[in-house]
Amino acid sequence: MNQLQLFLPCAAGVEALLAIEVQCITGTAPKAWRAGVQLQGSWRDALLLNLHSRLAQRVLIELAHHQYRTEQDLYNAAAGVAWEIWFTPKQTFKVEITAQHSPLTSLNFAALKIKDAIADRFRDKYDVRPDVDTRYPDVRVYVHLTVDTVTVYIDTSGEPLFKRGWREDVGDAPLKETLAAAMLAASGWSGDDGLCSQGVALYDPCCGSGTIAIEAAQIACNIAPGITRKFAFQKYVPFQPHVWEGLLDQADAAITDPTAEVFGSDVAFRMVDFAERNAERAGVAGAVQFRGGDALERMPPVASGVMLVNPPYGERMDVAGAAGAPKRTQYQGQVIDDFGQPVQASHVHGQPRGRKLARTEGGIEASDFFPKLATHWKKNYAGWTAHVLTPDLKLPTKMRLKESRRVPMWNGPIECRLFRFDMVAGSARGKPAADL
Repeated sequence: MNQLQLFLPCAAGVEALLAIEVQCITGTAPKAWRAGVQLQGSWRDALLLNLHSRLAQRVLIELAHHQYRTEQDLYNAAAGVAWEIWFTPKQTFKVEITAQHSPLTSLNFAALKIKDAIADRFRDKYDVRPDVDTRYPDVRVYVHLTVDTVTVYIDTSGEPLFKRGWREDVGDAPLKETLAAAMLAASGWSGDDGLCSQGVALYDPCCGSGTIAIEAAQIACNIAPGITRKFAFQKYVPFQPHVWEGLLDQADAAITDPTAEVFGSDVAFRMVDFAERNAERAGVAGAVQFRGGDALERMPPVASGVMLVNPPYGERMDVAGAAGAPKRTQYQGQVIDDFGQPVQASHVHGQPRGRKLARTEGGIEASDFFPKLATHWKKNYAGWTAHVLTPDLKLPTKMRLKESRRVPMWNGPIECRLFRFDMVAGSARGKPAADL
């Protein structure tokens, strides 16, 4: 268990940030791939990464990597894995398969062959087959196919890592905690070690249910993101409760008073209430301040700091206090697998998966909102740095601001940019910066 091949998938565009985070957590330099990082690590490293990573979607252990041509090759690859050292026939499992340019005609049939291989190995050894549970399995097996290779993983995380365990009150299309953490890292507010050591204030003027602000408050208090949740590895054969308790004790002892002030506000007082309840569950009620207020009118909470904003996407905005008939729009891209890659299909025993992102609309016209927001910032937020996540590549032009940096990021299937604006009084027009 000391020479494991670990793979941590992440949102596209976050790979370099995740590689830095993984090295800080484990002391091992990983290799960055598209939509993930890979490293040689131990079982203890897998536990540490689940506990401390803010950017990874999962922590997977690679169990097999082979060439294939037919479904029988997939069966043989899965049958050759020593599944009995990971879980018992009394536990349930699920197989999920994704593919890029696979020549196989049915991923559903491929998933069934892998499921049969796992079950048959247990039957041959113990004369009993484990059951399949596609909803709440004890064990999740991920299989990824390319044109001619098959890679088999066992998932140590269970629920995806963006589910920190504290967010119960949400609004429309809430931002994932992993993306919020990526925005904080890309903005430079959280350093390479994942902490805010500079004491710079953080403010989200469109906070919704509080994801960005709460993530920032946990970083400011050095609270491990996985400290309150459960993981799949706790049901696996190698799991030793005393080792895990030791890691939790270390994480608990590392919690500090906040090293930076964190603020959030939203025009909807209902969302402010949601954010406050989420902050209480996240253990940072005393480290973040939420207020109601129109984004076009709210004054700076302190003299200077960093603003991080994920405004609703769409033709009409509800982030300012203007009235408008509510309407809803939806964004749906192609299927993206857990490796962040577009796939020909994605199945869990034949059930296709897709992702959809909805954004509430209604209120002030977007064409009016962003110029007014920029004017408000230039007038009242001189000395602040603003970072705005948006799929609109022309946003700087609409805001009549010059971006000093733009970082490509994906919000689910939506390709976005995180624009940085260094606020100064008066005009800030200029030539847009290049993509990093």
